[in-house]
Amino acid sequence: MQIDGHSAIVTGGGSGLGAATARELARRGAKVAVLDINFDAAKTVAAEIGGIAARCDITDTASVESALDVVREKHGAARLLMNVAGIGGAKRIVGKDGRAAPLEDFRRVVEVNLIGTYNITRLAAAQMVALAPLTDGERGVIVQTASAAAFDGQIGQEAYAASKGGLVSMTLPLARDLAQYGVRVATIAPGLFLTPLLYALPEETQASLAASIPFPKRLGKPEEFAHLAASIVENGSLNGEVIRLDGALRMAPR
Repeated sequence: MQIDGHSAIVTGGGSGLGAATARELARRGAKVAVLDINFDAAKTVAAEIGGIAARCDITDTASVESALDVVREKHGAARLLMNVAGIGGAKRIVGKDGRAAPLEDFRRVVEVNLIGTYNITRLAAAQMVALAPLTDGERGVIVQTASAAAFDGQIGQEAYAASKGGLVSMTLPLARDLAQYGVRVATIAPGLFLTPLLYALPEETQASLAASIPFPKRLGKPEEFAHLAASIVENGSLNGEVIRLDGALRMAPR
């Protein structure tokens, strides 16, 4: 599918991988809606790229529906959905004090990363499948964001790995489910990327993390993630696939 002229949604578009994806889609001619729970951040990116912004908590159905209404009113129902919103977190299941990890911590990560992604996907997909098919029969493309942790979860990453592993496992059934409508689904599993979280670390820590990557021996650039997301849209044969974007990284236990 060509990107130019189509309505696109980027969740978590106010920073990091999401902001880079919003910029890349806009560069390729999409009408981009930047969705983020941080509305100020969303507005900043939207103003930069000539898009629109909406506050959106992907775990809250009313919030998602309100954001989709804004998108449909101003850009038309989206043909492109980039699910980038998510949270991190690491906590051992049994702490050094011998206490079990709080269940709420696990629940929150899964609620945002997995259930939240499914929530906005189901609602956006319902609008997407109602659109007229393009000349190639496609109606839309959905890209999810997993993580290398889905395969190589580190110590304390039970919640994060489970949530991202859920997205990996959901990719193929989603693609099969939506194939009848001409909607493709693919997932990117990034490794260590230079996002705001890593920017905040000392340079020596960043260098240590980069040294663990076989090649290239550096942290990933958000623009590289964005380029892959856009390439998935433009490559009509990519469907039901999970792509690791990690420089051949296989994360150690800690």
